[in-house]
Amino acid sequence: MRAWTVTGPRPVEEGPLRFVEKPVPVPGDDELLVHVRACGVCRTDLHVAEGDLPVHRPGVTPGHEVVGVVAGRGRAVSGLEPGDRVGVAWLRRTDGTCAYCARGAENLCPASRYTGWDADGGYAEYTTVPAAFAYPLPGEVDDVALAPLLCAGIIGYRALRRAALPPGGRLGLYGFGGSAHLCAQVALARGATVHVMTRGEAPRRLALELGAASAQDAYASPPEPLDSAILFAPVGDLVPVALRALDRGGVLSVAGIHLSDTPPLHYASELFYEKELRSVTSNTREDGREFLALAARYGVRATTHTYPLSAAQQALRDLKAGRFDGAAVLVNDLS
Repeated sequence: MRAWTVTGPRPVEEGPLRFVEKPVPVPGDDELLVHVRACGVCRTDLHVAEGDLPVHRPGVTPGHEVVGVVAGRGRAVSGLEPGDRVGVAWLRRTDGTCAYCARGAENLCPASRYTGWDADGGYAEYTTVPAAFAYPLPGEVDDVALAPLLCAGIIGYRALRRAALPPGGRLGLYGFGGSAHLCAQVALARGATVHVMTRGEAPRRLALELGAASAQDAYASPPEPLDSAILFAPVGDLVPVALRALDRGGVLSVAGIHLSDTPPLHYASELFYEKELRSVTSNTREDGREFLALAARYGVRATTHTYPLSAAQQALRDLKAGRFDGAAVLVNDLS
C-alpha cells in the first residue's frame, strides 16, 4: 500500500513527510484492518510532523480522524463484520486496569496509546485499530463530513465540558478552526451566546454564519464578560488574554495537546475572583459516543475542504498557514 511517514520532524515547509510503499498492516487478535476512505487533517498531525510532540515511533504514519470500512479482523473480534463502516480516533488503547481507567478517566491512563503517534494512522490506504476503540458510524452521513467529528469534534466536546458553561451562558472561543467550529454548533444548539476571537477574515465570517454573536481578532476583548472560554489556538500568549475576558467565577479550558509557553500570569486581573484554568487531555470513548450522538441530534456539520490523500503534505502546509476555514479532509485517491 501507499502511505505517508514522518521521515524526520521539521517545519512542514521543509517536507517532513515522505510518500512510501509499505506492507498492508496485519491486525492483531483484537484489532480491525480498516480500508481508509477519508482522513481528517488535525493540528495534532502538524505537531507530530514538526516535532512539537516528541517522537513516539520513528517513521510513524499520521492521521487519527479516519473513516473507513472493515477489511479484516483478528480472531478475537466479534460484533463487527467486513464491510462495516467505522471511525478511528486519537485514543487507540488503554490498559483498562489502572486507577484512572477504573474511575472512568481512561484519557489519563499512563499506558494510553494514540493513533498516528504510537501506531500508524490514516494517512495511508489501510490502518488498524483495536475493535474496542473503533466507532460504528451511521450510514446517512458521507465520509468527508464524518471525518473531522472523530477528533476535532470529540475533543471540542470534551473541552466544552471542561469549560463548565452554565445553561444559557456566554462562551468565548479563541481560535476557530476544525475543532472550534464544531464545538460552537453544540454550544449554540444548547442556547449559549458564543463570541469568537480568532485571526483571519474567513474564520470570523464562518463564525458569524454559524450563529456567533460576535467575531473579532484573537487579542480583542469580547463585547461582554464570559462565563467560560476555550482556547483552541496553540498560543500561550492568549492564556492571560482569555482569563482577563472571564467574568467572576469563569473557567478557561485549554483544548490543545500542545501549547507554546505562557507568559507570567497577573493574579489580581487574571486569576482572582475564583477564575479557573483547566487543561484537556485526550478524551474517553464515552466522550466520543456522547458527541457523535449529539452531532446527529443537533445536525452538527463540519465545513470541509478536501484534498487527495496523495496531497497530504500540502494540506498540512495550508493548515499551518491558515489558508482555509473549517477542516481539511484527505480523500483516498489511491484505492
